[in-house]
Amino acid sequence: MIHDIIAYKDGASLVDTQTALASSKTYEDKILFENSKDALEVIRHSCAHLMAQAIKALYKDAQFFVGPVIEDGFYYDFRVTEKIGDADLKEIEKKMAELANAKLPIEKIYTTKAEALKHFANDDLKQEVMLRIPDGEVSIYKQGDFEDLCRGPHVPNTKYLRFFKLTKVAGAYLGGDEKREMLTRIYGIAFADKESLKDYVTMIEEAKKRDHRKIGNELKLFTFDEEVGAGLPIWLPQGGKLRSKLEKLLFSAHRKRGYQPVRGPELLKSDAWKISGHYQNYGENMYFTVIDEAEYGIKPMNCLGHIKVFQSEVRSYRDLPLKFFEYGVVHRHEKSGVLHGLFRVREFTQDDAHIFCTPEQIKENVIEILSFVDSIMSAFGFKYEMEISTRPEKSIGDEAYWVAATEGLKNALDENGIKYGIDEGGGAFYGPKIDIKITDALKRKWQCGTIQVDFNLPERFDISYVDANNEHARPVMLHRAILGSFERFIGILIEHTSGEFPFFIAPTQVVIVPISDAHLAYAKSLANALMAEEIDVEVSSKNESLNKRIRNAETMRVPMILVVGDAEVQNETVAVRDRRERTQYNLGKVELIKILKEKLSEVHF
Repeated sequence: MIHDIIAYKDGASLVDTQTALASSKTYEDKILFENSKDALEVIRHSCAHLMAQAIKALYKDAQFFVGPVIEDGFYYDFRVTEKIGDADLKEIEKKMAELANAKLPIEKIYTTKAEALKHFANDDLKQEVMLRIPDGEVSIYKQGDFEDLCRGPHVPNTKYLRFFKLTKVAGAYLGGDEKREMLTRIYGIAFADKESLKDYVTMIEEAKKRDHRKIGNELKLFTFDEEVGAGLPIWLPQGGKLRSKLEKLLFSAHRKRGYQPVRGPELLKSDAWKISGHYQNYGENMYFTVIDEAEYGIKPMNCLGHIKVFQSEVRSYRDLPLKFFEYGVVHRHEKSGVLHGLFRVREFTQDDAHIFCTPEQIKENVIEILSFVDSIMSAFGFKYEMEISTRPEKSIGDEAYWVAATEGLKNALDENGIKYGIDEGGGAFYGPKIDIKITDALKRKWQCGTIQVDFNLPERFDISYVDANNEHARPVMLHRAILGSFERFIGILIEHTSGEFPFFIAPTQVVIVPISDAHLAYAKSLANALMAEEIDVEVSSKNESLNKRIRNAETMRVPMILVVGDAEVQNETVAVRDRRERTQYNLGKVELIKILKEKLSEVHF
């Protein structure tokens, strides 16, 4: 079956084989049965229907809402009277395999929305789906005794759906609305061959071991508390040390590149958010309050504060580009169902910066930002790729601005020979952007930083500079974050490294283990010497066995353990256990300090 045609492509649209064969049109682009992006979209969409068919066979009263393809597979939302848990997934998979082996043809049936409403008159979830689609022609896909309203496309036969796995059961509010009923959601994955599925399952098992929530708890980095509120992380001392190291390195890197530190308020009058367009275009994601009968919005972004910094004095063309940066705490109203450890929170801190420049300076500044991105990602061993996101449907500003801004981003990438994808309609509401997607040790892709070109906010706030002709001119505003947020980046970094942080950022870099109390004074003296060199060090002197204290340090993934006994005290040496290099050796105190200082200075952003 490999290389069978399972669909066709018409421009950006995928078309099933039934539609293509019935058409007089010639489709040049064939979608083969393989693991290409387009093929997997068709396979996974079809597998969602296969799962629904299996569920319907096992749970007769099941009713189905939607079953889309997502970045890492597919899911289906449905209603069922029985409680379904992860333990039931094997039985559903078994039924799916039976249906796949039955080699059922998948048929597309065209009808009108009016007829579909009658056809599914007794299914309120299908009625709900049809509220979201326009009048006119709609389609139903049918396989065996199962049918569902669907736009498609699907593979021509269930025989192509053999390599799948259901990954988890979750709850999902109907239509994503927290005020509606909770449906059951089952996630799954599918591929065109057994090997790819096996590799994915192996990766999932490894991902569970690396889960940042699990490791974050083990290493005492952060916690959440229901009395505080969902999506509001609490940073513990170990996590606080890790964050502070990252902040310090980034602060120095920004200053070297001419950025100036600023800070805007976390609460601004709603009038400002109305001028910016956030109130109208982003208001559902914001928190609001009333003070002295005036409405205020808690900032979801830092850009307005930086605009006000720019407006605080008259600016000349000689001042440009002006670069402001801030570790800005922001709040966004995320639905409880999507909150996920540090990856999706309601409060987070952005490594945010805004560059005010002339239109002619866009390209050179974007290029400089790309160089900054490369230095940071290389330091952490991340590979990355770029994607340009264009104007979304919900947006502000003249089309001419959007065209100019998008071309500016493309030119910067093209001139540097950087390959990039296009995400049509994925831009911010005020401008197009470059999204930076990093690949971790498990080859998963994560959205992190962004570079956005904005002609709109400078115009809306009427900011200007005095040009060479002594006339007022409008600057361009570049919005830029490299990590994206400290929370999300640290979550990714935990899973990328499995908690084995590079020495320069490890919360505790060295643990000194004195063999007995007789060696404690030397251990403390050594710790003081290391702390003077800004090395985070702890002395493990609890009333526990030597082996247990060493094991505890290893469990906390401390990069370097120093054991000191009679010989080490007498000779001013240490017995080193280097966790990162997996070696053991002896070093003199002076040489140790020299090596640790070198490790600290290995990384420069």
